[in-house]
Amino acid sequence: MRLFDTHVHMDDPRYDPDRDELLRGLAAEGVELILNPSASMEESRAAVELSEKYPFVYAAVGVHPSEVVGFSEEDCAELLRLAAKPKTVAIGEIGLDYHYDEPDRETQRRAFARQLELVREADLPVIIHSRDACAETLELVKASGVKRGVVHCFGGSAETAREYVNMGFHVSFTGVLTFKNAPRVREACAAVPLERLMIETDGPYMAPEPHRGERNEPKYVRFVAEKMAEVKGVSVEELAEITFNNALRFFGIEE
Repeated sequence: MRLFDTHVHMDDPRYDPDRDELLRGLAAEGVELILNPSASMEESRAAVELSEKYPFVYAAVGVHPSEVVGFSEEDCAELLRLAAKPKTVAIGEIGLDYHYDEPDRETQRRAFARQLELVREADLPVIIHSRDACAETLELVKASGVKRGVVHCFGGSAETAREYVNMGFHVSFTGVLTFKNAPRVREACAAVPLERLMIETDGPYMAPEPHRGERNEPKYVRFVAEKMAEVKGVSVEELAEITFNNALRFFGIEE
């Protein structure tokens, strides 16, 4: 069984003590590929550097909604340069996050809309972050005309998941699938066709059961695959292979 963790923040400081050891051990865990997204300009640079160090690591570049204060045209130009690197395969994660009051919503919307323009300029897929902002995220994505995207760490309704699928998007799920108090997430997963699903850890956050509360790691993507297979009524081996190939196609990665 081969696994692709399509969203893990390997530049997070919580990995500093053992990042290289952790990455070198992934093959033994069946994790053949990982996608390292970015939340800031600094992380965008670091993600590209890490992708150049390890053959099985790919990068996405972009600025998370919580980091968009001061986002500038100079940043846009740099993101486009980083997006042109051979192992940069997406723009993200970008989007809207209304869980907290800052940054203000208009600042977030402007930065999101501008980065969606970069998605089209770079001709790459987009990784969408949406938290407590479902309707506005969907509205801005539709207005952008972007057709290739994935909504990562999906926590919305089955209806919203279907709407993204109808737009041509993929939907990605984390260890939240394994949480007892997350029936709505499992309902959304059930509504997404197998060919539009991806799996991720979103490490170091939200470790799945039975590791909830610990630092999340790419090897724990196995537990996401197991729960998703249960929800979809297929074997975990089949689910792993389907989501692996979905991610290869989505990110344009050749084996």
